[in-house]
Order: sequence, then C-alpha cells, then structure tokens
Amino acid sequence: MPLFLSSPEFWLALSQIILINIVLSGDNAVVIALACRSLPPRQQRNAIIFGSVGAIVLRVILTFFAVFLLAQPYLKLVGAALLLWIGVGLLKGDDEDAELEGHSGLWPAVKTIIIADLVMSLDNVIGVAAAAKGDVPLLITGLVISIPLIIFGSTVILKLMNRFPVIITLGAALLGWVAGEMAVTDPAVHTFFDAHKYLHYVFPAAGAVLVVVVGKWLANRAAAGQGAAADQPAG
Repeated sequence: MPLFLSSPEFWLALSQIILINIVLSGDNAVVIALACRSLPPRQQRNAIIFGSVGAIVLRVILTFFAVFLLAQPYLKLVGAALLLWIGVGLLKGDDEDAELEGHSGLWPAVKTIIIADLVMSLDNVIGVAAAAKGDVPLLITGLVISIPLIIFGSTVILKLMNRFPVIITLGAALLGWVAGEMAVTDPAVHTFFDAHKYLHYVFPAAGAVLVVVVGKWLANRAAAGQGAAADQPAG
C-alpha cells in the first residue's frame, strides 16, 4: 500500500473534498436535466455522458490551476474570504436555477451542459483546491471518486439534501473550516501562525461557526421578509 494511503490526514482531506463536491454540485444536475429535456431518450443519455465528461475535464484543469495559484502570497487569504462567502450563500439560499432552454440537437445540448457547469463550478473549484492543500494525488483521487457520485447519484443527493437540511449546514460549516485552514497557511502570514500553533485550530473553528451563524441569520431574515410581504394586503 502506498504510504500516503495509510495517513489519517489523507483520508480526512479526501472526505472533505468529496463532501464539498457533493454539496456544491447538487444544482448542476438541474442544468443537465434542463439542457436535455427536449432530446429523445437515447440522445439524452449521450448528451449527459458527453456533456458531463467535457465538464469534468474542464473542472479538473481549472482545479489544477487553482491549486498552483493558491501557492502565491495573499491569494489564499482572498480564497478564504471567497470560501466564507460561498458557505454563507449556501445557507442563505443564493443559488438560483439556471434559465436554460432545452435543445433538440445533441451537440447544442452538450455545449450548454459544459458551459453552464463551468460557470456554476467556481465554488467547487476553489473549495476542492483548498481542501487538497496542494496535494495533487489527493486532488485527483477526490475528483475521481466524487464526480461519478454527482453524475449518477445527483437525484438521490438532491432528495437527501431536501429531506435532511443538516447536510447543507454541515457542508457550509466545512467550507468555513477549510477557509480558516487556508487563511493560516498563506505564504504571507504562515510564519506568524506557525509560531502560534493553537491558531491553526481557532481560525478553522471560527470560520465554521461564522458561516453557520451568518448564513442562518440571513436565511431567517430573508424568510421573515418574505412572510411579511405575503401578509400585506393586495393594493
């Protein structure tokens, strides 16, 4: 067995990559369904396969670029802030279904799937790159495992997330945790944090709590605003 497979850190980071990918990719299944809904059944299968493969290849390439970019000073701090924002948005419910028209031809549907997935996958790319911490074998393993789960289990995943909202909360908290881990390892500040080891736990925990508290507060405020608007008499 390769040495890295016996490392608990490897399996922990792998679990983070898979969970981040699954939680943040739930809505991508909607894109596939919308783009293929006007095709005959056989072409639907082909469009899903070709479109998903193309989207996966582009996502892997983007994630590799993100891994190398995050090695530059200050970019991890920017990435950490972006991850916190993504986690809050996940709880707040910022994701909107893509307005896509169905296509009657195979290749226009494939193109739509690839482009839409690319646009929607920025959060996945940043989250996975952060969880991988520059470990390329870990990155490849996590993507290889999680992407088939997303493609073939997307319907089940969406139902589970709707039935058990705690999955969304856990995913958002994980993004906050990873954001904290990313911030303390930025080349511009890691010397300070290495001198204060306890901060390597304080910052990730604070990031997780911050995302959940702010996200839930914004979600509750939005729900209260919608309830108040609904109670107003029609004028």
